[in-house]
Amino acid sequence: MSLHAQDDPELRRAQEERLRTVWAPPKGWLRRWSDTNNNAVGPWYTSTAFVFMLFAGVLALIIRAQLAVPENDLVSANTFNQLFTLHGSAMMFLFAVPMFEAVSIILLPQLLGARDLPFPRLSAFGYWSFLIGGVFVLGSIFFNAAPDGGWFMYPPLTTRTDLSGLGADIWMLGLSFIEVSSVAAAVELIVGVLKCRPPGMRLNLMPLYAWYILVVAVMILFAFPPLIAGDLLFEMERLLGWPFFDAARGGDPLLWQHLFWIFGHPEVYVIFLPSIALFAMLIPTFAQRHLLGYPYIVLAAVGTAFLSFGLWVHHMFATGLPKISLAFFSAASQAVVIPTGIQIFAFIATLAAGRVIFSTPLLYATGSLAIFVIGGLTGVMVAIVPFDWQAHDTYFVVAHLHYVLIGGTLMPLFAGLYYYWPLVTGKQLSDRIGRTAFWILFVGANLAFFPMHLSGLMGMPRRVFTYPAELGLQGLNMASTIGAFLFAFGVLLIVIDLLRSPWRPLGPRNPWNAGTLEWLATPSGEQWGVRSIPLIETRYPIWDQPDFVRKVDEGRFFLPDAEEGRRESLITSVLDAKPVAVLRLPTPSFVPMATAAALGGVFILTTYHLYWLALAAAVLTLALVLAWLWQTAEIPEKPCKPIGHGIDLPLYVAGPLAPGWWAMFITMMADATAFSGLVFGYYFFWTVHPSFPPPGMTGPGVFWPMIALALMVLGWAATLAARETNRRGAVTAARLLLAAGALAGLAAIPAGLAGPWLSHLDPTLHSYPAIVWTLTGWTVAHAGVGVVGQLYALARSLAGLATPTHDADIRNVTLYQHFLLFTALVTWATLGLFPEVA
Repeated sequence: MSLHAQDDPELRRAQEERLRTVWAPPKGWLRRWSDTNNNAVGPWYTSTAFVFMLFAGVLALIIRAQLAVPENDLVSANTFNQLFTLHGSAMMFLFAVPMFEAVSIILLPQLLGARDLPFPRLSAFGYWSFLIGGVFVLGSIFFNAAPDGGWFMYPPLTTRTDLSGLGADIWMLGLSFIEVSSVAAAVELIVGVLKCRPPGMRLNLMPLYAWYILVVAVMILFAFPPLIAGDLLFEMERLLGWPFFDAARGGDPLLWQHLFWIFGHPEVYVIFLPSIALFAMLIPTFAQRHLLGYPYIVLAAVGTAFLSFGLWVHHMFATGLPKISLAFFSAASQAVVIPTGIQIFAFIATLAAGRVIFSTPLLYATGSLAIFVIGGLTGVMVAIVPFDWQAHDTYFVVAHLHYVLIGGTLMPLFAGLYYYWPLVTGKQLSDRIGRTAFWILFVGANLAFFPMHLSGLMGMPRRVFTYPAELGLQGLNMASTIGAFLFAFGVLLIVIDLLRSPWRPLGPRNPWNAGTLEWLATPSGEQWGVRSIPLIETRYPIWDQPDFVRKVDEGRFFLPDAEEGRRESLITSVLDAKPVAVLRLPTPSFVPMATAAALGGVFILTTYHLYWLALAAAVLTLALVLAWLWQTAEIPEKPCKPIGHGIDLPLYVAGPLAPGWWAMFITMMADATAFSGLVFGYYFFWTVHPSFPPPGMTGPGVFWPMIALALMVLGWAATLAARETNRRGAVTAARLLLAAGALAGLAAIPAGLAGPWLSHLDPTLHSYPAIVWTLTGWTVAHAGVGVVGQLYALARSLAGLATPTHDADIRNVTLYQHFLLFTALVTWATLGLFPEVA
């Protein structure tokens, strides 16, 4: 299709009608739930996270009402513990991270000029997992079964079932389920940024929002899995009695703190950097100029992410660790201020160099920076070890945390809400209500949390449900309570503004005169996104490329039609965004919802010790996943199709060119990170015990681990050979090799279990047999998944859906086998060869 072909208005109208028909949402509420288009999933995701935030805010108000006066009896100590545990858990796990993922699912396709992200069904699965897990965890408080051990759930108080009730299991298993949705969203966002950019949008032309989301999604891959590993150890101690954190049986509660804070401190930046990303979009708009220091901001974001993983002991200064380690982590905690400062100063410089248009979104942005800077300054204070020893577990830390989270997360989200509401709904929110709400929020936040610095320095400990009048803290606590209710009133005004929005008229297109791609959206909100996928030559194409909006609207760029009646977008190369293929997107389906419900059943039924039902739910989950994959992996009806301007692109690609290959690679990176958390646990125990294994206890030996390793190597080699022989056209030989690989993988499972079984290692006696069985179980379970993958690829080949030219299934299964081989090497070498039995 050439440029002049679009000069025919009848052709343009026909193309638009086909696009409208293809992307139209299903009719009826029940059918709408099946729509996996990110334009449909994103608003549901965002709304649910916002409701969970409001719920957590109500819990906070009850907490502040209890602490308003000394010796108050509004709630009992047990209820208070449930309140602050759920408040912190909801804000960190059910609002901050899911909200950024939800907003990104809405904005990224628009920012990248894509019709959708590559795996809309994965986004839908993530949303339903988040919804089910969130309702399960938050609903527990209505049955007096909420967790009461704090949002950090420190053992041994939480691992002992006689000291903590069902709430600990609800917290651990419910939030583990939610972490699955977070990792799923991270996979979607990373692949979307890397593979779905419009032609010409090289990495150095990406909007800063896309850079920030890429950095944060990669952080999730390395931050969340260690907590998943810790959750696994935690639940095995509670449900099976394996003593990972029981010092009397060789465990150590500090292992949980390490695994939790390896996740916990990077998470602060996981929720802060997306807020900075919103600033990076709205500040150039209201300065009416390009953002200054683009490469330095990107490097600063990457530096912040890198340094954030060296800060976890920042939360463990009072645990008695060696002084040299305290000095290292103290220095790292202070060094992270440098890249953060670079980003903030770049935004200030852009405003100073531009022609600033004062607006409600900019008011929220500048106010949030002021609050965040105060939190950052107190963060430097608690990074100094002697001061932290004095302030640890006091309300000074509560004040620091809330200044950082309100200034670095909540207020920026309100800025983004007022900025992007016209993009999502086509309607603007009220400037008058927005500005009034801002000043109430600003005053309320400072009144609520600044006095906590003083009460903390005067000795008020955290997590106490009352305090004696003799401490003289009633005035400061009353001020904090008044500030909290004032802040809540500001949030209520914003909610009222949102509820009034449906009755407002549609506003103009691009009301802020922004320069980035997302503002190509029209107020009517067409479901297909951009009318044609554009060619990008600059970071602000609406400002800099002549007649850019008109050309997009007239379909003068790429893929302006849906001739075959399919939802489609473009795949481009990772570095320079050259067009690679046409991406066929799946149609609406209930399968992601059903898969999330089945997987949720695994976690929820395990909570109540209904293990056989949980096993049945796990089998159902596997069946649904296989059905899901079978539906979406298809051979197209023709090899290529024109996308415009004389360019033909393939409809099928495999290997590193395909989004599916990248999704497998990224998922396995997260899996390998969780595995490294378990290996860390093994060597942690080795360092804290004078002998490991302990005297009188033998390990699994060398023979059976090496046999299991050899069998897994055979399975890997057979799969690799199957991929190559299939590529060369020897289909029968490839099928035989896949079957042989599956047999080798099956044989590796009993061989791996034989070592600890024949050594009579009882995992309830000591941490050594417990961690040996955990690593063994992890590895053989992954071997089982590998067998399922090999048999799936074999079934696809036998059904004629995997051929020498359509070999994505075999390539992806081979990639999984690479990671499985790494897992096997580390596990069996660790258990069989190191350390030697004394």
